[in-house]
Amino acid sequence: MIDLNDIMIFARVTEAGSFTAAARLLGMPKTTVSRRIAALERELGVRLLQRTTRSLNLTASGRLYYEESSQALRTIEGANLRLAEARAEPAGTIRISAPVGFGGHFLQDAIFEFLSTYPKTSVELRLTDDRLNLVESGIDLAFRTGVLEDSTLIARKLGSTHRLLCASPDYLARCSAPDVPEDLARHDCVIAGQSAHAQWLLEGPHGQETIAVSGRFAANEMQAVMAAAIAGYGIAQLPHGVADACIKDGRLRRVLDGYTTPAGGLHVVYPSSRHLPPLVKAFIELAVRRLNAITGNSDDYVIVSR
Repeated sequence: MIDLNDIMIFARVTEAGSFTAAARLLGMPKTTVSRRIAALERELGVRLLQRTTRSLNLTASGRLYYEESSQALRTIEGANLRLAEARAEPAGTIRISAPVGFGGHFLQDAIFEFLSTYPKTSVELRLTDDRLNLVESGIDLAFRTGVLEDSTLIARKLGSTHRLLCASPDYLARCSAPDVPEDLARHDCVIAGQSAHAQWLLEGPHGQETIAVSGRFAANEMQAVMAAAIAGYGIAQLPHGVADACIKDGRLRRVLDGYTTPAGGLHVVYPSSRHLPPLVKAFIELAVRRLNAITGNSDDYVIVSR
């Protein structure tokens, strides 16, 4: 039977362009490389390489054999790499980015389980509502909500999320709660964005409605929006998990109970699906398992923005 090692040596000689260079890469004597190539040619019954004192060229049979066998070698090498990664214990630091509301209320349990399961790991969590460039920021993976644009990132869908309308008891004591979405126009609203004016898209009993709103405070960071709503500066749209926590402890009350924002996708995104470190793979799988249990949704793959 043909020795797979001989095929690998033949591929390295072809790629290196000489027996000497291949021997150096393989860490074996040049005579051994030459002998193994000769053995392969005998087994195949064809000449693979045309040797002269100055050059080394593939024969027609050699070129065909290299094209076919190199693909098989890459498949085997990939399988070996994946097996080694699967057997390796995750270790090192993983850098994660997430929106403020999501990271503070859902993600922390997954992180704590990860740290407990893999004692050789550490986590650096960056909570921000800005969409960072993962490569430039050195982020291994990020959690994103809403609509994702096209790019080279890989995304795994965890489920869907929406926002609730909330205000503080103090604000509602001063201003009567809205009865219908149109009432929002006469209220102060805390805007998640760069401007104190916005168009809110709401979904309720009569389908989707777009309402023009304005207020005295706007911020592009959800923690600040939440703090302003709690402080009584108006009605805010808050992620479901954030709103639930604030409603339960009495800091906020829900308004327009029958209305939410349209559901947006919840994804974990990362720069590439190839050669991910074991700790990154392990965290993604753990997070997917925990969050799918919460959302009840299966995962999906799409191309998204940085």
